[in-house]
Amino acid sequence: MVARSAAEQRANEVFHALADPTRRDILQRCLRNEQSVSMIASHYPMSFAAVQKHVAVLARADLVTKQRRGREQWVRGDSPTISFALHLLERLEVEWRGRLERFDEVLQSQLEEGIPWA
Repeated sequence: MVARSAAEQRANEVFHALADPTRRDILQRCLRNEQSVSMIASHYPMSFAAVQKHVAVLARADLVTKQRRGREQWVRGDSPTISFALHLLERLEVEWRGRLERFDEVLQSQLEEGIPWA
């Protein structure tokens, strides 16, 4: 078993939650304005329970927060977690751009030295 840091675990939860198109759509709706789970469910051809499960995955990843008001649960997007995910993606982009630049340098040096590229 691989030991993961808290930040790695959080990243895994966030990207797992964002991997599903329905959850991404729910998140976008909740970032625009707070909505009840009933309001959210009205947009999807699935059961209310299925929508509740999607919202629960988003909440576990801290992408949304839920608040009970009477009989309704209201859901709102969580911008700091979106910023966390964006920061991770930016770091990955920097790392991969650096790797691609180094790869380009190696290829260029091989071409200059006349080493055939098979």
